Amino acid sequence: MSSISGKRIVLIVAGGIAAYKSLDLIRRLRDEGAEISVVMTEGAKRFVTPLSFAALSGKPLSDDLFSLEDDMGMAHINLSRQSDLLLVAPATADLMAKMALGLADDLASTALLASDKPILVAPSMNLMMWAHPATQANFATLLSRGVHSVGPGAGDLACGEVGDGRMAEVPDIVAAVRRLFQTGPLLGKKALVTAGPTYEAIDPVRFIGNRSSGKQGYAIARALQRLGAEVTLVSGPVSLPDPAGMRVVRVESAEQMLKACEAALPADIAVCAAAVADWRVAKVASDKIKKSAKSEPPSIDLTTNPDILATLGQHKKRPKFLVGFAAETEDLLKHAKAKLASKGCDLIVANNVSKGFGGDSNQVALVEKNGVTEWPELSKIEVADRLAALLAERVG
Repeated sequence: MSSISGKRIVLIVAGGIAAYKSLDLIRRLRDEGAEISVVMTEGAKRFVTPLSFAALSGKPLSDDLFSLEDDMGMAHINLSRQSDLLLVAPATADLMAKMALGLADDLASTALLASDKPILVAPSMNLMMWAHPATQANFATLLSRGVHSVGPGAGDLACGEVGDGRMAEVPDIVAAVRRLFQTGPLLGKKALVTAGPTYEAIDPVRFIGNRSSGKQGYAIARALQRLGAEVTLVSGPVSLPDPAGMRVVRVESAEQMLKACEAALPADIAVCAAAVADWRVAKVASDKIKKSAKSEPPSIDLTTNPDILATLGQHKKRPKFLVGFAAETEDLLKHAKAKLASKGCDLIVANNVSKGFGGDSNQVALVEKNGVTEWPELSKIEVADRLAALLAERVG
């Protein structure tokens, strides 16, 4: 269950072009079980119709500070006191200035001033407005008062310029909301998880790969998230949907996976569950390799792929606790112990794959310097939950 489920969120929409993104934001939050009340500024109504927000939230819109129909004129008090979070998206330079100065001349600014609940802002504006000393001073003031923030990001802006000021993407805002309500022994910890196979190109059509489904790595990522960790999942090509609320980086090759892992550092925990190809083609053909009745099968020269687990084990930003997987079909513990010694990691999950990849259960043994712990055959979700609980003990 999402940490957002059952939470009452007041979404305050200010007058910026990014207001249209807040429609999707409502849908995503409601999908996770949140109850949404919407407050629009007059400027916001110039970009999106109030009816759209009312329809998606399932509640009447609040927009008039002096309406006697809204809680006998006390909407600004009741909205803030009866909520679990006030979310401002988009948060314009104007509204953030009002918040910093304590102004209250409309329902949105008054509700924010009257609130005793957490506030999360998602800034959105032109890059020069964002960089202006006045905006930066106002933003710093809000942060110093305990206001939470997500974004802004960099990219193409509605004005045609490129730079900082773009409102955070909806999944990132939802993830930030989720983190505010998360609890658990890994709260505040960062985790990196790799999952799935890697595909090493032969030509634009063919590749070298393996049958890893990614199910175990995805289950571990979700289990760590449930315990409060902020998770980055680096995934090879799989058919699984992206888990909600975490950063997912999709890659194909081992080299791409290594680059994504290094970009995710530093991390408190790293679990390398991906089945990374040991070799890649030394020279990838630029065009599809053709066959003919008279031609011999092509010979393919292989070269060694980067060793992601060993690289992380020796990295200057080495994760505090590093876990590797050893997928073996024979001599399971012998190979796992050798891998533990050579890779510089803290724990190896020895995984018997003699029956193949892709199932819904695993039989694993945990190999550490001080001994081996063998688990019975469990579902991959149970393996993930047990492993996450163990990691919480080690790094909590």
